[in-house]
Amino acid sequence: MESYTVCQLQKDMRFEGFLLVRSAEKRKDVKGNDYVDMNLTDRTGEINCKIWNWESSAEMPENGSVVKIRGTVQEYNGRLQLRVERWRKAAAEDPVDMNRLVPCAPRKAEDMTAEIRETVESFRSEKLRKLTMGMLENAGGDLSWFPAAQRMHHAERSGLLHHTTDMLRMAKAMLEVYPWLNRDLLLAGVIIHDLGKMDELKSDRAGNVSDYTRDGQLLGHLVRGITNLNRVADRLGIHGETVTLLEHMLLSHHGESEYGSPKAPMFPEAEALHWLDMMDARMNTMKSAEDKTPEGAFSEKIFSLDRRIYHPVYTDDAE
Repeated sequence: MESYTVCQLQKDMRFEGFLLVRSAEKRKDVKGNDYVDMNLTDRTGEINCKIWNWESSAEMPENGSVVKIRGTVQEYNGRLQLRVERWRKAAAEDPVDMNRLVPCAPRKAEDMTAEIRETVESFRSEKLRKLTMGMLENAGGDLSWFPAAQRMHHAERSGLLHHTTDMLRMAKAMLEVYPWLNRDLLLAGVIIHDLGKMDELKSDRAGNVSDYTRDGQLLGHLVRGITNLNRVADRLGIHGETVTLLEHMLLSHHGESEYGSPKAPMFPEAEALHWLDMMDARMNTMKSAEDKTPEGAFSEKIFSLDRRIYHPVYTDDAE
């Protein structure tokens, strides 16, 4: 059976393939029989699905999990709907390509993790090496798939690693221009500056953020990042200037109070971190908008940029 994406589905088509469970809920039909109402997605779109005659004792599909579906596309109230004939959870040996199901970072998580760890191992400062590695250990294995945002920049599977490694590469280039910056301090700030987002956002393993956590609502990732840093520093017995400088970098990396930073950057490495973060966030947002906009056209207004984006026609005969 030919493999289709969700956006390609039409009435009466047969479908068999892997999709991501956005939501799944058990309901009752007019006769009182159980059925499951699901919304399934890939990176091109979303479709509602029904599994009729559901066994009440059967295990429900989990939100954020991948399932294999076989069924027929129908139309109900003017909208396409997939009537499911067979389904099962995806197994470890299944050829599931997460890049087809959800927006993913352009590099493998294990490669980005190795890049970060190699950078930390290169630090000359023992304190900064221990603190940074301690923050990575505190983040744990979830860092491999965690997104960087709910809707804005790097809202993708492994987006936090993507954002961090792109900033690391820019920071290393910046150090060629400004060699008087403290290399270890700047790179440590880049690596840990957004780790607090893992306490701020509710995300499934596919990188879909459903909401903000209680910590996210009450504190935010800047404050939670500092408290996590303090816990790591206390555990390692490291105190003094190094910890204070990192705390200030975490607190000030949004640049101004309008964007959540109660203090503006007050030393060069903190200022550099702010602009690296701003540059990477905005370029990623522009790239995402450009990818969804035809050449020669303008996007819808981008909330985080407060403007529309133009997708240039990059050819010599564009005129």
